[in-house]
This record gives sequence, structure tokens and C-alpha cells, in this order.
Amino acid sequence: MKPVRWMAGWTVALGMAAATVSWAQPVRPGKDIPMNRAALPAGVQLSTWAEGLEHPWGLALLPQGGALVTERPGRLRVVSSRGELSEPVAGTPKVDARGQGGLLDVVLHPDFARNSLVYLSYAEAGEGGNSTAVARGKLVQDGGQWRFAESRVIFRQAPKFASTLHFGSRLVFARDGTLFITLGERSSRQTRPDAQGLNTHHGKVVRVSDDGGVPRDNPFVGDKQALPEIWSLGHRNPQGAALNPATGELWLVEHGPQGGDELNVVRAGKNYGWPLYTYGEEYGGGRIGQESSPAGFEPPIYSWVPSVSPSGLAFYTSQAIPSWTGSVFTGALSGQALIRLQMEGGKVVREERLLTDLGSRIRDVVMGASGELYLLTDARQGKILVLRAT
Repeated sequence: MKPVRWMAGWTVALGMAAATVSWAQPVRPGKDIPMNRAALPAGVQLSTWAEGLEHPWGLALLPQGGALVTERPGRLRVVSSRGELSEPVAGTPKVDARGQGGLLDVVLHPDFARNSLVYLSYAEAGEGGNSTAVARGKLVQDGGQWRFAESRVIFRQAPKFASTLHFGSRLVFARDGTLFITLGERSSRQTRPDAQGLNTHHGKVVRVSDDGGVPRDNPFVGDKQALPEIWSLGHRNPQGAALNPATGELWLVEHGPQGGDELNVVRAGKNYGWPLYTYGEEYGGGRIGQESSPAGFEPPIYSWVPSVSPSGLAFYTSQAIPSWTGSVFTGALSGQALIRLQMEGGKVVREERLLTDLGSRIRDVVMGASGELYLLTDARQGKILVLRAT
């Protein structure tokens, strides 16, 4: 089945599809698999690495120690190995810091140790409203001042739209050095159908080269009706993404509306259904689309009903905490927890909700070189927390 380009009459199309195809069902916590609130394993300690951050959003660990962290109002900071915060890095892009917009994710180039390149995603204002953009620059230090030097924009989501919601915006480098960018559909009944169209970047995952060019093997290259950066479509608001270390495939978590958050394996040219197929409903009630995905659309491998608002994603590959080895972690914003998904054969078989006593919105999750987990708390006085084996 070819991806739908735009379906103004999608409710009619759904009725036809339902009569002729079989429907895939998701796995849901508490209903299909065990889900419980859990304590940390014995010997695992929680500590604070840095604090005093205003709504931190993205974290990138530096190879020589320390990290880069973004603050949504528009600041990038360097964190020392002792947890000291630098003054804001100079030269970062101007951001549209309203609602969910601002300075968002940060990732290092795979060859950062040689070229010092850093990538930032952010909400960029412009004609027609705003959109997600990605800038590339070099992290340099002159006289004690950190700078984002030689900055240039390598990608702009099109078209811009007047909204302060759903920028998506996680950045993940693939094994071949290309860059995945997750993009929201901008949260409007007007723009919802855009997630099913190949002529906009709304509700897509895109894939570009490290300088913003279009890889020749992108799935829609050569289709004159499609934007060539598009890798997959039918997404709502993906705020967590990571490569599966066993397969090299991109996995992501995305927000549903009222219910219907999803964990997806993202493959070239595939359609993930929004807003035609969702396990969520309108805020305040009311159906949006059908609940199950027919042939030709990719169902989630896991779905949360009610919502937890997943953000950040990390595969735990270390042996430092043996009971966690092979798990997938995501933060929960509205769910105020760190979620551990126990995996077997590529499927979720158990969910644990950790750190629920903190009452914190967990924005990002990153695994360190020694098996520690770094967490960002989304708050006016946000922190970088660390979980490690003692």
C-alpha cells in the first residue's frame, strides 16, 4: 500500500479499509503485560549532578567528560565533570521560546573528537509562524568563553505554522553518519492531515546528511510530489528517539492526544497512522480515528492508555546494573516517572515505573559510558540526576 498523500475524506476511507483488512492490536501496560511501580535495584544510587537549569531539554555527554545541556528558553551550557555549569554558550541560534518551543535537543557529530561539531534543534520563528530547525556549529573555547562558532542552519521544517506546540525535535545519528530529525505535526486540527502528506515536513521523521543534504537512498527521492528528506510519516509528536544497538534501527516514543502514546520502530517509507489510527481520543473526549492499524500502516509495538507523555529514549546495554541489561528507558512527563521496559525478542514484556516518589517530569534519558543513567527534570529549577551502581 502506497503512503497516503493527503486524505481530506479519511473517515470514508477508513470505513472501506475496515471491511477488507485485519487489524493489529498494541501491547498495553497493565492490560496485556505486567506494570508496576518499583523501587531501584539494590546497590543503585540516585544523586544530583547539576541543578539550577531552567527547563532543560536535551543532554549530550562529552567524550572527555562533562556534557552539553540545553535550556528551553534558549541557553546552551557546558557541564563540568563536577557538575558546574558554564555561562551560556555564545553564538547559539535565536529561538522562539514560547509554549513547547525554544532550544530543544543537542547531539554531537560522530567524529566530534576531531571536528568539534555540535547540532542543535530549536523552534525558529519566520514568515507564517514557526517550525523546527537544526543548526550546526563548532564548540570552541576562547579565553574561558565557550562559543557555538561557524553556525549555520542545515534543516528547516516546512511550512512554518503559527503554533507553540508539537515541535518533536529529537536528533539521532545513524550508523552511516546520516542524521534523523523527529518532527511534530504542530498540534492543530488544521495541520493533522499534514502528517499523512508527503508535501510537508509536519508529522514526519526526516533523514539528512551531516551537512543537511539529502541522502540518495531516502525512500521518496525521485518522487516529485514528495519532500526528499522524508524518512517516515504519520507521526504526532515524537519527543524521544534512539538507535537500537542490536539492529541499528531507529526507535522512537511519541505523544498521543488523550491516551495513545506510542513506542515505534521507524523504518524507511513506512506510515505510522496519525491521525487515521490512534489509541487516543480528543481532549475532553471524542474519537479521532480508528484504534487499530490495517495492513499498510505500522502499528506501535507498545502503547500507553492513559498517556504518560514519554520523552527521551535510551537502550541500556551495560552490565553495570544486570537486572536492567537489555531494557529500554524513557522519561514520563505527565506520568512523572522513569519508565523501564523489559524486552524479550524485540517485544515489551514488562513495564516498571521508577522514581515516582520524586514527582518530577523526566524530559531526557541518556546512558553513560560506565552504565550510569543521566536524567533531566523538566522544571523551572531543573536538575541533571544520575543513577549508578555503587
